[in-house]
Amino acid sequence: MYSKCALIHNAHQVFDEMPQRTQPPPTVCYNALISGLAFNGRFFEAMELFRQMGRDGVGFNSITLLSVMKSSPPHVGFGMGVHGCSVKTGLDCEVCVVNCLLTMYVRCGMLVFARKVFDEMPERELISWNAMISGYAQNGLATDVLGLYHEMMEGSGVRPDAVTLVSVLSSCAHIGAHGIGREIEGIVLCGEFGFNSFLTNALINMYARCGNLSRARELFDEMPDKNVVSWTAIIVGYGMHGRGETAVELFDGMLQAGIQPDGAAFVSVLSACSHAGLTEKGLEYFNGMEKNYRVNPGLEHYACVVDLLGRAGRLEEAEKLIASMSTEPDGAVWGALLGACKIHGNVKLAELAFEKVIELEPTNVGYYVLLSNIYSKAENLEGVARLRVMIRTRKLKKEPGCSYVEYKNKVHLFMAGDRSHPQVNEIHRMLDELENLVKDADGFSKNDDLGKNEEGIAGTGIHSERLAIAFGLLNTEVGKEILVMKNLRVCGDCHVFIKAASKIVNREIIIRDASRFHHFKGGFVLAKTTGDGHQYIDQGLKT
Repeated sequence: MYSKCALIHNAHQVFDEMPQRTQPPPTVCYNALISGLAFNGRFFEAMELFRQMGRDGVGFNSITLLSVMKSSPPHVGFGMGVHGCSVKTGLDCEVCVVNCLLTMYVRCGMLVFARKVFDEMPERELISWNAMISGYAQNGLATDVLGLYHEMMEGSGVRPDAVTLVSVLSSCAHIGAHGIGREIEGIVLCGEFGFNSFLTNALINMYARCGNLSRARELFDEMPDKNVVSWTAIIVGYGMHGRGETAVELFDGMLQAGIQPDGAAFVSVLSACSHAGLTEKGLEYFNGMEKNYRVNPGLEHYACVVDLLGRAGRLEEAEKLIASMSTEPDGAVWGALLGACKIHGNVKLAELAFEKVIELEPTNVGYYVLLSNIYSKAENLEGVARLRVMIRTRKLKKEPGCSYVEYKNKVHLFMAGDRSHPQVNEIHRMLDELENLVKDADGFSKNDDLGKNEEGIAGTGIHSERLAIAFGLLNTEVGKEILVMKNLRVCGDCHVFIKAASKIVNREIIIRDASRFHHFKGGFVLAKTTGDGHQYIDQGLKT
């Protein structure tokens, strides 16, 4: 009673004054106080009381373990100790205890231990599947999420709930598993869950990030009750597809509907303005955040505005904005300025931004690569050599480029220079033939930046998106669009190559890289894809 009334001091006093003078209080009393401490956020006191039980020779039960594990913040050492206690006493056979252990390992980021606990469970409930699936999803392990989801659906006898499907949909969005996402929409539309805004928002996000913006918009328009998350999801989708004007219209529509924007909504519209070149509109939103909507600009908002100004060539303004920040800029802010310097070839400012960003993120090899590209474009070979030495002496490793393409509801992964796929010989033959045709195309010229992009200063062989495209050409129907998801930005040479290839093979090729979507069709790069047609934003190739 005292614990639930937040009078934990009184609860502790009653516990201490219990009349058993010759023996410690029984287990039920320890459980009550541990639970009360946990309920009131006194995590470390609960952990210490559990240790006191051991010192007093008081036996514990599953309720004790559940209370103490639910109370503690992620602390893998203590959690493993509790796990050992459960094994010694045989309590690890109780499903509720195992579920709690599983959740603990997930919260601590120990997914290998979590999966071992999961695999050894004598009985798996829905909560067990959800804990493991959400753990993978929260750590970006999308392929593991989809594999576990298929295992659950095929033979476990457990039906998913909304929590399961939201995690799976987020993973579909991450790697472009459009077909699996459509299957989940079918489950949702069966009416088993009724109207669920979390699921609908997840579907909107999935379709937008998988390139099907029209279906995302249909779901958004059909929603009877849209919240700020719904608006943000669709705005992000339009921004990623380069349709900044529509993203701005939606943001203004959200305001007119009386929805108060939050920090995430402002990030989405500022990013959309940046990609679409709507500089003044983006600045208007940024300057009105605190004044009109009581949203304090965070580091992510400053990074967006630095990128906005940088893309417009207003580098001095971007530098002054950073200097005026009330909080210390982080790596993303300085990185945005460094990226803008690459676009406009400002070597001096790039060196300043680089010095700042590596103080904050000294092991992020992407920034070293970015400055190397700037030096290379300026024909500063000494600078390029210096960056190579820095990378080697600091033993930095680049993130490998990888691309995903879905075929028959199975996601295929390709790494830069990869030769492990079962169709590797056919893929390379297709790619060789396509590259020869592209080289002969009138208007194609090899970009000087080949091998000097985010995939590494020295290059890594065939870039992953080319392998994924070749696989798509081999396995999909003639005329069908090819959708590829890539973890890094597409380099200049691949951009030109894919543009030419789209004309040669008469396919629309859609690439979602770390920055945005790129639509290629008929030798053009498309600004948008709608039922009404295409808007072209560059001059096509003559092939």
